[in-house]
Amino acid sequence: MIWFSRLPAASQGILFVMLSVTSFSLMDACVKMLGAQIDVSQILWARYFGQLIIMIIVCSNRTMALLRTPHFGFQVSRSLMQLGAAACFFIALKTQGLAEATAVADLAPVFITLAAALILKEKIGIRRVIGVLVALIGALIIIRPGSAVFSIDSLWPLGTAGCIAGFSIITRYIGKSESPLTAMLYSAIICSVIMSIITPFRWTTPDTTGVVLMIAVGVIGSLGQLMMTKAYATAPASMVAPFTYAGLITATLWGVLFFGQWPDLWTCVGALVIVAAGLYVWHRETRTARMRTINENQTR
Repeated sequence: MIWFSRLPAASQGILFVMLSVTSFSLMDACVKMLGAQIDVSQILWARYFGQLIIMIIVCSNRTMALLRTPHFGFQVSRSLMQLGAAACFFIALKTQGLAEATAVADLAPVFITLAAALILKEKIGIRRVIGVLVALIGALIIIRPGSAVFSIDSLWPLGTAGCIAGFSIITRYIGKSESPLTAMLYSAIICSVIMSIITPFRWTTPDTTGVVLMIAVGVIGSLGQLMMTKAYATAPASMVAPFTYAGLITATLWGVLFFGQWPDLWTCVGALVIVAAGLYVWHRETRTARMRTINENQTR
């Protein structure tokens, strides 16, 4: 589209990320519909086998070249983290609303900050520590341990956030030495192989609607992943990252439209606390990175 190509790179990146989070939340709605009919393992198989097919089409003759990597072990670990994140979230959707699960999973950015300090030994100031603690308080408001609404199932989205943090830390450690398509290709292959081994033992034949939804999960999830990759390739991460929180809005929308699930007051409060803390942590990290760049340029 001509009008799109004329937009500034930042605007293109924001639109890509908005399309991505909308796609992911729509995929999650399909997953929630499927959860009442088939096992989670089948849904995961559909998600990554669909991605594998699409990646083979997209990469075409470059497939073998993209598989060459000096970081094979990290690619496997990153793929397992991605599978773990999806598995935890899909399990959560069997018992939780889209908005509630998405809000808690949105702890991922602050978990990334915490993991970067603990694993990569990156320095974080007291303000970012406070941001992390505030986000955790937001999660506690939603989960409400000790209340009548709490259950062990409420903790699954925390697993998603933790796995996303692990995935991101590995990506940060590897750096920009490899194409994002390499990561997508490896995750598609590894996750497809794992789920192809597990799924036959837990297979339940879906009806026609279920088959359509399984195909939708694979296609929509893969398109969402491609859009996210395109977003970060088009515009600076500091510009597009805050807009990933729009996924909470679209998740709420699909929850209301498809399931009649309105988030309650405490879920809204907790979600706002998490988003505010996440945006603050992002702001501090962006500012720190900017100051580091300025200092490095001054010493040259």
